[in-house]
Amino acid sequence: MKIAILDDVQNSVKNLACFSLLHEHEVKIFTNSARGLGQLAVRLAPFDALVLIRERTVFSRALLQKLPKLKLISQTGKLSAHVDVAAAAELGITVTEGVGDPTAPAELTWALIMASMRKIPQYATHLRDGLWQTASVNPLYNTLGSVLKGKTLGVWGYGKIGQLVAGFGRAFGMQVLIFGREASQARAVADGYKVADSKRQFFMESDVLTLHLRLNEDTRGIVLDSDFLCMKPDALFVNTSRAELVAQGALLAAVLRGQSAALDVFESEPPAPDSPLLRCPHVLATPHLGYVEQASYEMYFRAAFQHILDYASTHPAGGCRT
Repeated sequence: MKIAILDDVQNSVKNLACFSLLHEHEVKIFTNSARGLGQLAVRLAPFDALVLIRERTVFSRALLQKLPKLKLISQTGKLSAHVDVAAAAELGITVTEGVGDPTAPAELTWALIMASMRKIPQYATHLRDGLWQTASVNPLYNTLGSVLKGKTLGVWGYGKIGQLVAGFGRAFGMQVLIFGREASQARAVADGYKVADSKRQFFMESDVLTLHLRLNEDTRGIVLDSDFLCMKPDALFVNTSRAELVAQGALLAAVLRGQSAALDVFESEPPAPDSPLLRCPHVLATPHLGYVEQASYEMYFRAAFQHILDYASTHPAGGCRT
């Protein structure tokens, strides 16, 4: 089969141990992203199978219709709205979903929380410039960091990642407050956590508030500007899930009012270099690293490659679409 691996911006897939699984197939790795329907259609037209790295490329009905040779889309991690699954089914394209593991995104979330609360990036940057124990040359931001013990950690979404993050908070002596669906809150209570009675209470009481929700039509834009207005002025907002969980413009407005944030996701990825969020001294931003980790990549891609092998074994001629 002719296989394309898309959006490998770090050129790392070829160095994975599991890459050898595809040694009998013709593989092309794209390390740069194509934009626009026409450009994508031309690039992907020759391929029988595509391996997608999470949601880095969107496969709409219009794009799928322009790929008559395509037989298989093998997704790393979980599927989301970036693939029009209904259109793929109508066109005879098999779509497979990968495996997931909460460890790497949960650990990154905690790293961002600790780094933000203790102002580690700021102190480290100024140390290299010869400034000792200086968080900022601007007196307004040259303030002390803060420990986590005794503070309230608000976790919105008590799934696999949220459960790990809540456990980290408990281990660090934080008061953990859970908010989410009724079933999630019931699990949290069973695990000994306090749950918020309302979204307002959740935003008002949290010293660190972190989102761990899947993006769908019910959760898109679920965090409003009015929610940020309920937060403590010195509270930290953390989002390692999806930028679209926040109503458009609401986060920037909050940050410009002085709210601190730690972000791993953006509405447009990569964000523009002049994005205001990247220029605020009280925002710690990382380039969507939640799942970008050695062991996670081996797991994600091994599963995706195995789906291709399984498909090829049941379609000896690579299959055909009519």
